[in-house]
Amino acid sequence: MAQSPAVNEVQSLIASLASDLQEVKIAWQLGAIAVSLALAWLINLWLRPRMAGIEGRWKAGVAGIQRALFPISALVFLLTFKAVLARWNPTSLLRLAAALLVAMAIVRVVAYLLRSAFTKSDALDAWERLIGWTVWIGLALYLTDLLPSIIEFLDDVTFPVGKRQVSLLLLVNGAFSIVITLLIVLWIGRLLENRLMAAPALDMNLRVIFAKLTRALLIVIGVLFALSAVGLDITLLSVFGGALGVGLGFGLQKIASNYVSGFIILADRSISIGNMVKIDDREGIVTRMTARYVVLRNLDGTEAIIPNETIITNTVVSLSYSDPRVQVAVPLQIAYGSDLEATIALLESIAKEHPRVLAEPPPSVMVQRFDESGINLELGVWINDPEFGRGNLRSELFRSIWHAFRDQGIQIPYPQREVRVIGTPPPESAAVPEGTIEPTTGAANP
Repeated sequence: MAQSPAVNEVQSLIASLASDLQEVKIAWQLGAIAVSLALAWLINLWLRPRMAGIEGRWKAGVAGIQRALFPISALVFLLTFKAVLARWNPTSLLRLAAALLVAMAIVRVVAYLLRSAFTKSDALDAWERLIGWTVWIGLALYLTDLLPSIIEFLDDVTFPVGKRQVSLLLLVNGAFSIVITLLIVLWIGRLLENRLMAAPALDMNLRVIFAKLTRALLIVIGVLFALSAVGLDITLLSVFGGALGVGLGFGLQKIASNYVSGFIILADRSISIGNMVKIDDREGIVTRMTARYVVLRNLDGTEAIIPNETIITNTVVSLSYSDPRVQVAVPLQIAYGSDLEATIALLESIAKEHPRVLAEPPPSVMVQRFDESGINLELGVWINDPEFGRGNLRSELFRSIWHAFRDQGIQIPYPQREVRVIGTPPPESAAVPEGTIEPTTGAANP
C-alpha cells in the first residue's frame, strides 16, 4: 500500500535526525543549540532589570520586547551557527530548533498584543489558546512539508465575487492579515491612548475624545491596508457601506444616537470623570465614559450603566459642574420652652467643629415655622466633597446635636394628644383653673 507524501516527509526527517545522532557531527549541532540558549539566557538576564526601570511612553513597547527577547535572541545566535556549520556539517537539528524558536516568538508576541489591546477575560484566554494551536499546527505542517500542498489546494478553490474570482487562499490570507494588522493597530492605539491620557495640558474629556477617535481611525486604516495588501478590491466595501447606512436608518437609530451623543458629551464637557451627578433617580460619581455609555457609581457601591442618549435628552443635576461646593440641610425641632437664640448659636458652633464643613460660606440656622409640637429649625452647612456622601454627614451632625442638647437641657418635643370621653366628667386633678380657656369649647371657666 502506497504511503502519503506527508508520511514520507516525516519518515525522511526522522531518518535524517536518526542518522545525524549516530555521527559525532551531531555534537556540533547540540553544542550550537546549547550555546545559543545560554547566550540568550544571559542577555535576557542582563537586559530585563534595565528594561523594568523604563517608565513613561516606552513602557508598553518594552514589555513586548521582554516577552519575545529570549526566543528572538536565541534564534539569532542559532541562525548564525547554522550558517557557519552548514559548510561541513548537516543542520537538520538546527533547522528544527529554529522553527520551534520562531513559533515560540510568534506565540509570545501575539499573546502580548492580545493582552495589551483587550482587557483580561475568559474570551481572551480562549483566543490565546486558539492562536497558540494555530501556530503550532502551522509549524507541524511546515516541518512535514504539507504546507505547500495545502496552500495549493486553497488556491485552486475559487468562487466568483462580483466580476472577480476569489480563492480560499485569498480569504485566509485576508483574515490573517486583518487579525495581525488589527492586533498591531490596537497595540499602537493603546500606546497613543496612554500617552494622550497622561497629557496634563489637555482636558480629561478632550483626552478621551482624541483617544477614541485615534483608535477608530487606526482600526479603519488597518483594515483597509490589510485588504489592499492581499489584493482585495476596496471598492467592494461600498456594498457593505450601503447596507450599514440602511441599518442605521431603520434598526440602529438608538445605537447611532448613543455614539453621537457620547461624542457630544465629551466635546461640550458637560460631564467629566469624577463629577458627582444625579441622572433620573440615580446619584453617584462618574467613573467611566465611553462612546456609548457612562458608568455611574453610587455611594453604596452599585454601578449604573447609562446610555449617552439619556444624558443628552434628560435633565442632569451636577453637584460639581462649576463649583464642587454643595449645601447640606439638617432639619430638627426644639420645644417651645427652649432658648431659641442659645440653640441657634449652639447649632452653628457644632457645625463649625465638623472637619468636612466649610468655614466659608459659614453654617447658618433658619427658623422654618412654629409647628404644633415645637419650633422647626434647619441647619445649613456647605461642603466641597459631596462624593464622600451627605447622609453620613447628617448622621454625624445629628449625633453631636443630640449629645449637646442633652448636656444643655434643650428638649426635642414629640407630639402629645389629650383624649376626653364625651359625657364623662373630668377628674378633679385635671380641672381647668379659673380665667383659662378650655381647649374643647373655647369658653371661659366662670
